[in-house]
Amino acid sequence: MESTFQLEWKITSKDDGKLVLDFVKEKKISKRALTDIKFHGGDILVNNSHVTVRYQLKKDDLLTVIFPKEEKGPGLEADQVPFSIVYEDSHCLVINKPPFVPSIPSRDHVRGTLANGLIHYYEEHHIPSTIHIVNRLDKDTSGLMLVAKHRFAHSLFSDMQKSKSIHRSYEAFVHGVMKEQQGTISSPIGRKKDSIIEREVCDDGQSAVTHFQVLQPYKEITHVKLVLETGRTHQIRVHLSSIGHPLCGDTLYGGNQLDINRQALHSSELSFWHPLLEKDLYFEAKLPEDMEILAKRTHLNN
Repeated sequence: MESTFQLEWKITSKDDGKLVLDFVKEKKISKRALTDIKFHGGDILVNNSHVTVRYQLKKDDLLTVIFPKEEKGPGLEADQVPFSIVYEDSHCLVINKPPFVPSIPSRDHVRGTLANGLIHYYEEHHIPSTIHIVNRLDKDTSGLMLVAKHRFAHSLFSDMQKSKSIHRSYEAFVHGVMKEQQGTISSPIGRKKDSIIEREVCDDGQSAVTHFQVLQPYKEITHVKLVLETGRTHQIRVHLSSIGHPLCGDTLYGGNQLDINRQALHSSELSFWHPLLEKDLYFEAKLPEDMEILAKRTHLNN
């Protein structure tokens, strides 16, 4: 049986006398969310009895906010798609996405995406939600992704992403030997003229900042760690190509596939303060098999 998401608070003396409306506003539950709760099957309870947002809270009251069941997006069908769950609680999932799996459906990939796989997982486990991906990865990029399990959690994580309080780092293999051990690429990125896919460094683009650190130089390839300050489309791929070190396997931006048949990019670390559980979380995902093979082969040829 499906159970909807809910939050509970035991009211302390600090909040004695507050209206429910003011209390939940402090918890970042928006007016829009309250309207959704009121008209689409949610509820607000105090000590297991229905109340309105004008109820005046008392010390030791148990306030429960029940969110409506969410309907999956139109056309989003369940598929068995491979991915591993690194972490799960009532509010979010941390996924380790394999390469070659798109994050969401598109004109070219209607089925077989991570979103389709998540819908299948939700249906199997009776999770009453649709898909709320916090950070997407390109189809060929592997690694850690954060997924909110309900709309309210998604709004909190989205705010955190805007304030740069969700921290991610990547590992990549690039063509050529990088001379600097570490540095910052700060070049604006915009859509390439006459292309709906490619991006490029251009004066009138959006600001984009990528920090890099060399982990291991080889003869013709460099293993690097990357941290983003911004999240532009194809940012890592465009920035590394712009300094003459395209990703191995990234034929769109100047790499070749002699050593690997996709861009050698992996989301390896993810950390954030969980706004609902109120604790720090940190996750790592080791390099996938194809990048491990590339590293070993490169090391042997060094």
